[in-house]
Amino acid sequence: MEIQTFTPGAPSTQDQALQKAAQELEANFLAEMLKSAGIGKTPEAFGGGAGEDQFASFMRMEQARQMAANGGIGLAESIFDALKDRIND
Repeated sequence: MEIQTFTPGAPSTQDQALQKAAQELEANFLAEMLKSAGIGKTPEAFGGGAGEDQFASFMRMEQARQMAANGGIGLAESIFDALKDRIND
């Protein structure tokens, strides 16, 4: 059994897991928004062909993860708060 020490102001393991899940949900949402905006779409001229089409979703997802990690649009914070409230009920 792991002994957890409490440091005032430090997030608990549960809070860290909730934050990670909330950030990943925001990243997935942002990836879909980037897809709708046409990010990663193969250009008509001088495109990368089938390979570019197949890997565009990976590029969008990584861009979305970076966006979420750098503050995103605030969705992760709202999701985290909702999850935290749900657990505390």
